[in-house]
Amino acid sequence: PARSGAGGSTGDIGTHAYNLAAFVTGLRLESLAADLDTFVEGRRLDDNAHVLLRFEAVGGEKPAKGMLWCSQVAPGNENGLKIRVYGDRGGLEWVQADPNYLWFTPFGEPKRLLTRAGAGAGPAAARVSRIPSGHPEGYLEAFATIYTEAARAINAKKKGIPADGAVLYPTVDDGLDGVAFVQACVASSRKNGAWVRL
Repeated sequence: PARSGAGGSTGDIGTHAYNLAAFVTGLRLESLAADLDTFVEGRRLDDNAHVLLRFEAVGGEKPAKGMLWCSQVAPGNENGLKIRVYGDRGGLEWVQADPNYLWFTPFGEPKRLLTRAGAGAGPAAARVSRIPSGHPEGYLEAFATIYTEAARAINAKKKGIPADGAVLYPTVDDGLDGVAFVQACVASSRKNGAWVRL
């Protein structure tokens, strides 16, 4: 803990799932209730966590809620990062292990499969797609996209001009949010899963 900080699976894995949920929904986390465990004998940090999430209400709507599970002790699961979002107009599902596909299910309509760089993907997706649809593009290309976006912002700053509004990359604030998430998880778990505000 003196070297790695207070979180084990929450810091190593949970922060990615939390960041993905906040980014995809555009919502900010208000509070959480966490149950952290250490199953492997001798470990000093959590290796499994169940976290309930409450996001800030937007525009008079009820606050959105979520669940997050991160584990370093789930045999047979290779990474397993996925997100499912359900709202008043339908649902979305994306799985990192099969990153070229997004399932969209509008209420009262059949489930639809949207493909990366395929019909319906839109200009924001096309801007960061490197290869034609039908070819796998995923994890490593995502890093290339982040580095390219950061380089665009740096070049704009050097030239004294504003970065293109479409430029998108993680910021220091995103990193701080991740640290606050881990700290809140640890604090909640120490209080037997009590709700903790961020």
